Amino acid sequence: MNDTPSRSILVTGAAGFIGFHLSRRLLANGWAVTGLDNLNTYYDPTLKQARLNHLNDNSNFTFARLDLADTEGMKRLFEDTSFTHVVNLAAQAGVRYSLENPRSYIDSNIVGFLNILEGCRHSETVKHLAYASSSSVYGANTTYPFSVQHNVDHPVSLYAASKKSNELMAHAYSHLYGLPTTGLRFFTVYGPWGRPDMALFLFTRAILAGEAIDVFGEGQMRRDFTYIDDIVEGVERVISDIPEGNSAWTGDAPDPSSSKAPWRVHNIGNSDSVELMRFIEIIEETLGKKAIKNMLPMQPGDVRATAADVQSLTDAVGFKPSTPIEEGIKKFIDWYLDYYKS
Repeated sequence: MNDTPSRSILVTGAAGFIGFHLSRRLLANGWAVTGLDNLNTYYDPTLKQARLNHLNDNSNFTFARLDLADTEGMKRLFEDTSFTHVVNLAAQAGVRYSLENPRSYIDSNIVGFLNILEGCRHSETVKHLAYASSSSVYGANTTYPFSVQHNVDHPVSLYAASKKSNELMAHAYSHLYGLPTTGLRFFTVYGPWGRPDMALFLFTRAILAGEAIDVFGEGQMRRDFTYIDDIVEGVERVISDIPEGNSAWTGDAPDPSSSKAPWRVHNIGNSDSVELMRFIEIIEETLGKKAIKNMLPMQPGDVRATAADVQSLTDAVGFKPSTPIEEGIKKFIDWYLDYYKS
């Protein structure tokens, strides 16, 4: 195996929104980062390449163009590099797209995640696997805020089911092989370099072009919008917080957020649920231009509201996301106007 620095990390999905920001933060803090991405065409690959160009400027960054579902390629990657930590952010994202192309979610989110688990299991150096889960696992739950103490057995989309499956798969590997794993349930992440399929990007582009925006749920849906810097801060802290088994855990009254195995899940959200119409108002105020609204009913797979209880995260790593939505949207729009020269 190759010699590697004392902190060598694999970040999958490194050309994606969260993976890019996390990789950039880790590089700034002295990590050797191997960034994996398949650069697929789910959304504009030129945006992914632009993110990647920024990362390639750092000599401690190595890019691996590879698909998580490539079992032999993933096996070679773990054999060739001695990672001390792994963060899995690569996935087929999007609730609505899972209605159109369900098989891609099995390939990326199930088969791909198995390859990550197998790589970590057979590695002699990986100390901790952290991986992206999602607030979508709360599915049909209607008790707010969502807590890691809540049962999450009723997903309402295949995407949500695949993320719940990741948590279960990770638990099995933590139990069987003692692999420390932490699942991170992200709540509606937004910010500069964001995904073009997300509401903030779609709304900003349409409003500037004088086009109508689709407002689902008649604008009454609520989301716990979480700014990207808060997400990255939380992930970076969690990476170094290696879980141990919970000695108080019992099968008679099982705690859904921990285990006797070295396995944990945390929410990462802003704990401030914002109504969609208010979200649109802030975009309008920041752009100085009104939106043309196409009011539509809820779409299949969507949930009415999300809100995060982040107490377990705060207890574990002493951090709670706090960026106000007004500040975060302004930072995104400033980036958007500069990047697209609008």
